[in-house]
Amino acid sequence: MLLPFFHKDGIEAGCDEAGRGPLAGPVFAAAVIWPKDLEVPEINDSKLLNEKTRNKLRLYIEENAIAFAVNKINVEEIEKINILQASIKAMHRSLDQIPIRFDRILVDGNKFKNYRSIEHHTIIKGDSKFLSIAAASILAKTYRDEFMIKLHEKHPVYNWKNNKGYGTQEHIQSILENGLTRHHRKSFCYKLGIRYGKLF
Repeated sequence: MLLPFFHKDGIEAGCDEAGRGPLAGPVFAAAVIWPKDLEVPEINDSKLLNEKTRNKLRLYIEENAIAFAVNKINVEEIEKINILQASIKAMHRSLDQIPIRFDRILVDGNKFKNYRSIEHHTIIKGDSKFLSIAAASILAKTYRDEFMIKLHEKHPVYNWKNNKGYGTQEHIQSILENGLTRHHRKSFCYKLGIRYGKLF
């Protein structure tokens, strides 16, 4: 059972991101304020859940969270400011859209930038420890997957509906054969030695 709060006093917003590692597509991040008295055994780190369960829990989270927001940073900005800064910026944007005051921010991982001088805690594997972070991880993951599935319709050759932009062997081979799109993170591809094909 994940923990319902970091501290019993005050209102906490959990944050997590999805899509730091892919070769294509934006990075998404969510912020969630979860009721401290609502424990849900099914909610967990999104990576530990199958797609059907994640999508089911997304609806539950949206209906039961005190507040939530999801935002993305596009590929052009990722390339300009790097993926870590883009992930943090997406979290900040989501926090901006939380309509109620909160006292504490819980962040999955070990990197974050101060947000409005509000107390924050970075927590390694926080998405498998705290409900608010796990809920944020599920929202970020499902929103990003939905985005990549829609993007797949425009560029089916890369099979984004299945690989979600990650660097699978099939995806890399398709880049070599068909080139890069504007949705690819060129700096990520270049690190893998993928420099072939046209950009369109």
